[in-house]
Amino acid sequence: MNSRSGRAPAPAPRRELVADTALTLLAERGMRGLTHRAVDEAAGLPQGSTSNVARTRAALLETAVRRLAEREAAVLTLRELPGAAAEGAGAAARTDDAVAAVAEALSLALHRSLTRHRQLLVARYELALEATRRPELRAVYDRAGRAFREPVVAMLAAAGSPDPERHALGVVAWCDGVLFSCTAGQFHAAVPTREALRASCAELLDGMLRR
Repeated sequence: MNSRSGRAPAPAPRRELVADTALTLLAERGMRGLTHRAVDEAAGLPQGSTSNVARTRAALLETAVRRLAEREAAVLTLRELPGAAAEGAGAAARTDDAVAAVAEALSLALHRSLTRHRQLLVARYELALEATRRPELRAVYDRAGRAFREPVVAMLAAAGSPDPERHALGVVAWCDGVLFSCTAGQFHAAVPTREALRASCAELLDGMLRR
C-alpha cells in the first residue's frame, strides 16, 4: 500500500506515463507549470489520474526524480562501461588503456545526453534547484545521483586512481559542467562532437591518473 495515500501503487505503465509527462512539463514550462491537472491534460488522462499515482506535489516531484534516474541510467548501459585493465600489462599500458576506456564511456554518455536527451537535462536542472529548497526531495535526488557517481568511482579505481572518491568528484563536476554549458550555458548553440568530448575527457583523466 502507498503509505501517503492509503492506495495500492499504480500500475507501472500509468506511473511511467505520469512521470514522463511530468519531466516533459518541467522542461517545457518550468517548475510552476508542473501541476497534477497539467499532467492529466498533457498525458491525455482522466482528471484525477495523476493524483491517484502521486497524491501530493512532493510525491509527484519524487516520482519525477526516480523516473529521471531510470531514464538517465539507460543513456549508458552497464555492458558499455569499461572493466578493469587487462592482467599482465605494464603499469603504463594499463593506465593508457584505462584512460582510453573511461574517456570512451563518458564521452559516449555525454554525447548521447546532449544530442538525444536535452529535455531530460533541462528537467534535471529544474529538479536540482527545487531539491535545494525541499529536504525530502534532496534525499531522493541524492540517492538517484549515486547511480551515476558510484560507477565513476569504480571505473577510476579500476584505472588505478589512488583516490577514486576524490577523483570522481572532479570527473562528475566536469561532466556536469559540460552538460550544463552545452544545454543552458555559454555553449548551448553547438554540441561538441563525440571526438572532442573524448579528447577533453582523456586529457582530464590523464592529468589525474598518470604518475
